[in-house]
Amino acid sequence: MNLELLRQLCTANGISGDEDNVRDIIINEIKNHATEFYTDNLGNIIAFKKGKNTPVNKLMISAHMDEVGFIVTDITSDGLIKFDEVGGIDRRVLLGRTVLINNKTFGVIGTMPVHLCSSDESKKIPAYSDMYIDIGADSKEQAQSVVSLGDSITFESLYEDNGHTICSKAIDDRAGCFMMIEMLKSELDYDMYFAFVVQEETGLNGAKTASYTVNPDFSIVLESTTAADVPDVANTKQCCNVADGAVISYMDKRTIYDKGLIRNAQQLAQENGIKLQFKRTVAGGNDAGVIHNSRGGVRTLAISLPCRYLHAQISLIANSDIDHVYNLTKLLANEIAGGNV
Repeated sequence: MNLELLRQLCTANGISGDEDNVRDIIINEIKNHATEFYTDNLGNIIAFKKGKNTPVNKLMISAHMDEVGFIVTDITSDGLIKFDEVGGIDRRVLLGRTVLINNKTFGVIGTMPVHLCSSDESKKIPAYSDMYIDIGADSKEQAQSVVSLGDSITFESLYEDNGHTICSKAIDDRAGCFMMIEMLKSELDYDMYFAFVVQEETGLNGAKTASYTVNPDFSIVLESTTAADVPDVANTKQCCNVADGAVISYMDKRTIYDKGLIRNAQQLAQENGIKLQFKRTVAGGNDAGVIHNSRGGVRTLAISLPCRYLHAQISLIANSDIDHVYNLTKLLANEIAGGNV
């Protein structure tokens, strides 16, 4: 697979509601491979590719384009930027991090210096109201010359691929988008729909409209999911493990997954040498939460990439896990479309 494309996707900036940069990359990649595609009113890309055969079941594969980030809420009299989160972010990882405002203005997240804090204050995680972004402005007027209320803020991030692991921001869920593009570029056995959706991190909004429009019988959601395989976390609480293959869940906070599809995925993995693991916690959620109960119901399975440090400035995945997720997705998609489920 073309991992240079994954780098382009991950380093593009696109928080929920501001996915234009990511959407442009995807459209450029699929425009000569999809049979047809369009962008809907919310900003989803709905793509259809004709395969060699007419499917028995209508399948939609989905991944979200947006990443977590922040939004400008105010500018102080001395030129500091006040902000709030877009999507769920662990505030413990924020202080001292570098960000880009509106994809052009560099800043650093700060708060009261620790040597000026009381003993109790120094042990607390600052609230967003106690943080600011310093862009080096001397006044409100100077800051307003480059920053406006409502501007999007993204983590500034490196992209590093050492051949074994990849580190970057926005792996959730640009990796899913990447694998869908790779599928669209390949020869398909059956007709399939692909939904590159918006605003997952702020309420699964794009997937809700896409699933209503496409009206599939089945759906596969490609996601990244939390891997907590780090020191001092008990095995039963580690969720899943990096480099142990594709992840499927029986249940999360939004969805009880289709048990028939789980069995099919497990059998395909065993028969084809694909590493597969089950998520060991009932936590979180993804676009499956609104897809599976769209219209009259959609039989749905999420196939996830194990990812450390999710929703942070840098996340980490294993190169090998991309292959396992991709290969399982292609096999299961053919089983579904061919009516073998």
